[in-house]
Amino acid sequence: MKPFHQPPRHLYIHWPFCSFKCHYCDFVAFEQHADHQAEYHQTLLAEIRGFASQFSTPQIDTIFIGGGTPSLYHLPWIEQLFQTLRSSFDLSTCHEITLESNPADIDEEKLDCWEQIGINRLSVGVQSLDDAVLLKLNRRQRASDVQRVMKIAPKYIPNLSIDLILGLPDVTPAMWEYTIAQAMQWPIKHLSMYFLTIHEKTPLYFNVERGSVTLPDENYMVDLYQQTVTSLESAGLNQYEISNFARDGHASLHNKAYWERKPYKGFGVGASSFDGSGRYINTNNLIAYMKSIGNADCIVPCTTEILTTKQALLEHLMLSLRQKKGLDLQSMVYLLDSNKLAALKSQLPTLEKAGLIRVTDNRVCLTLKGMVLENEVVLRLFD
Repeated sequence: MKPFHQPPRHLYIHWPFCSFKCHYCDFVAFEQHADHQAEYHQTLLAEIRGFASQFSTPQIDTIFIGGGTPSLYHLPWIEQLFQTLRSSFDLSTCHEITLESNPADIDEEKLDCWEQIGINRLSVGVQSLDDAVLLKLNRRQRASDVQRVMKIAPKYIPNLSIDLILGLPDVTPAMWEYTIAQAMQWPIKHLSMYFLTIHEKTPLYFNVERGSVTLPDENYMVDLYQQTVTSLESAGLNQYEISNFARDGHASLHNKAYWERKPYKGFGVGASSFDGSGRYINTNNLIAYMKSIGNADCIVPCTTEILTTKQALLEHLMLSLRQKKGLDLQSMVYLLDSNKLAALKSQLPTLEKAGLIRVTDNRVCLTLKGMVLENEVVLRLFD
């Protein structure tokens, strides 16, 4: 089955290289692979050109360059990347172009280049402001790098977003409170606050397994999350999704496309695409990906999954509830028969009594407690 009968309006571009890989990371990312970067870059350009050639200069609304560490992308190469994007797509309607970055990599030369080529949103991986915590996570940056970036970046790219991780080992309540207080003083337009996830086979996973790292308990996390949401909203960073907060007019358009299940195309090793009915995930083998440039049409090996009705329903439930606007029960009429819809609605009073959801005007929204326990809520409704 050929994907994308219509061109998607959202692009993701994966730059998988890192100087050092964080101990909690399970993304497709490679450290110390400098010898492969030039060939990877050329393969990426070929994949973009090959895909775009199927359509007549498709219009694009958002571009997100993630990683890995895209702030390590050599400046002449990223200029070539944008030359290829502009010759392959119509970017006249592209309102948001985001680059993920590590604070230690950012300097004024890079910021000037990024601004010139059209990047208008910078996502800065802060995670923590404690140098000892960062070192244990194998992150290269220091708190001083973040403070420096917050002073110089707005001169070039005023639309700044930061990432923080809630629940990191060794972060005391006082340390977290300091981080949030600092964040509220920075000239940021957006903040993403992710719960720490322990992924199998990562260094952090093995440290937790052997007991050398202790994680905070669930009740502590619920309380800290609720306090943090209140603090952020008091500073004008309004929550619009479980992990995301924005000043008015600065919610991430690209991420909203994911949550609303709009089609998107991913380029690069391990990159995922969605055409509205199926997912297509590029090989995560770096060598196999780069060999694809030898194909006549640069067809990248990928796995394909056409979503069943049940899988589409689960995604709709999960992604709707993640957003603060919640789940419109009317939308379920088109996904469930009357018996299954009645069964879903029968779960609502119990979940509401437990303080996990609110039901108003035929719309189900998670409470702050429910946002922390979202998986439990989704499973109850899905069952």
